[in-house]
Amino acid sequence: MTRHDRTAATRSPIRRLVAPAIATIVMFGLLCSLGLWQWQRLHWKEALIAQVDSRIHAAPVAAPGPAAWPKLDLADADFTPVTVTGTFLNDKEALLYMTLTEPKGPIGGVGWQVFVPLRTEAGWIVYVNRGFVPDQRRDPATRAEGQPTGTVSVTGLLRRPERPLHLFGDGMSRDNQWFAREPALFARAAGLPLDEVAPYSIDADATANPGGLPQGGETLVVFPNNHLQYVITWFGLALALVGVFIAYARGVLKRGAGDEAP
Repeated sequence: MTRHDRTAATRSPIRRLVAPAIATIVMFGLLCSLGLWQWQRLHWKEALIAQVDSRIHAAPVAAPGPAAWPKLDLADADFTPVTVTGTFLNDKEALLYMTLTEPKGPIGGVGWQVFVPLRTEAGWIVYVNRGFVPDQRRDPATRAEGQPTGTVSVTGLLRRPERPLHLFGDGMSRDNQWFAREPALFARAAGLPLDEVAPYSIDADATANPGGLPQGGETLVVFPNNHLQYVITWFGLALALVGVFIAYARGVLKRGAGDEAP
């Protein structure tokens, strides 16, 4: 073997590692960046949970009226305890599908959250989630005793709207049954003037309703927090990638050394 051939043979394993090494570095950086992003999300989620937990135990304030709506940060105001006084428009309720697996009251299972527009003393309207009813009681006629007339005061948690999944179109099925919390859509279906309807809804507290239904106080204050698991996953994949490259590189170099042997 000539000197030139020996030099080429010695360098060829290194050449074969260049492209895999570059790909490994790029993927390692990407996986680590995803891990760092999830680490940041973890701290954000923990801060959000602490903030909401503190907020829901605060004293209720007056529900924001039309003058506050243009500048109202619904994400920041979510879960704020509020109070409002007015009259329920019981004939315009909307039903939001719900499976209540861990009820705070005596009733759970498959059913509906009952959203009823309340016309406030100032004239504007806000949808109130009065609580949960089981599927067999979704017809208002089966719970007429739970539909108060006259002036009532409601205390509960301000909730921002939810955008319906594309799977459900505008979030409505049939017979005024919905799959997303969206006051504007409720109001449009009910024929209410949209400029008079609050951009948020209120989840009523557990104050007992006549006849026991709807069952109030069933707000789900749950924030899935799997970010630590994702952090471990992304950094684990990054380390595994390095391990795979090291094993591959050892194999290439070992075969290259064998090729050089006389």
